[in-house]
Parts: sequence; C-alpha cells; structure tokens
Amino acid sequence: MNAALRLFLKQGIAATAIEQITSNADVAKGTFYLYFSSKDDVLAALRQRFAQNLLRSIKAAVDSLPQDDWKGKLSAWSRAGVDSYLDSMRLHDIIFSGPHRPPTRKGLVDNIIIDHLCDLLQAGVGARAWSVDDPRFTAVFLFSGLHGVVDEAHIAQKRIDRGRFARKLEQLSFRAVGLPSI
Repeated sequence: MNAALRLFLKQGIAATAIEQITSNADVAKGTFYLYFSSKDDVLAALRQRFAQNLLRSIKAAVDSLPQDDWKGKLSAWSRAGVDSYLDSMRLHDIIFSGPHRPPTRKGLVDNIIIDHLCDLLQAGVGARAWSVDDPRFTAVFLFSGLHGVVDEAHIAQKRIDRGRFARKLEQLSFRAVGLPSI
C-alpha cells in the first residue's frame, strides 16, 4: 500500500501499473494478488487507512480534554478535522476524487469520522451539555460542512489561516448544538 501510495502521488493512479507497485514494494506480482484483486482494491484500502488516520488524530485531540469539557471536545473535533484535512488534502484528492473516486456517495454520510462525531454529540446530549434533536443528522451536517468549506478555500486558492478557519467552523458547530458561539 505504501508503494502504491507513493506512485499514485508521484504519477497518478491511471499511470501507475500493478507491476510498478509490486516492483517498488519489492514483492512478487502474485503476492499483490493475495491481498488485492486490482488497483481499485488498493485504493479502497488506502481510503480506509486515510479515514482511520484522520479519526486517530481527531480522537487524540478530543480525548486529551477532561471528560466534562464538552465545548472543548467539540472545539477539538473541529480544529483537528481542519488541520488533518488540510495536511492531507493532496492525498485525499488523489484517492477520493477523479475517475477513481468511490462508486457511491455512501462514504460521504456513512463513515467512521461521522460515527465518532455522532457518538460525541450523543454523549453530550446524555450529559446535558447541549441539545441536539438528531445527533446523526447533525454529525453528517457538520462533517459535510467541514469538508465543503475546506474544499471551497482550497479551490479558491486562498491562503488559509488555520486558526481563523478552525474558529469559524468551531463557532458553527457550537451553534448547531445550541451552545453560545462566543
């Protein structure tokens, strides 16, 4: 997977042959086929690893705060999401965009990042930290908002002030759960 990723980043997915992947990984072609049936399978595995890495950084930020710091946890989720996404945008674009993007839109509303945020929102409801009628809907909304605003800034080729950007997303997240945004 690491060899495939390096090649995809260097020359693109379409231009990368399985033979190049196996050669760069120093494994036999048959070994590749023990784990993957095609480049699409490698891409699916890279997407899963991308999401797991993103979740790991978000969880580390959220879990570093005291149990009862709900506003801080939501803020940490927003900030870690912005930073992680911006840090890995090129990789994200290669494995999630273009002709090799996932065949359905399911991952945009059903993924481990949204599941984690939904759990955080539900826990905050249980602790009476905020009021959310539908934590799943709110998690999808906030994740989509994070994704969309980072994409918009990137497409517009704006220099992104991460702190300001994260604060804006944080404030929107606070409003979504009924917290004061100041």
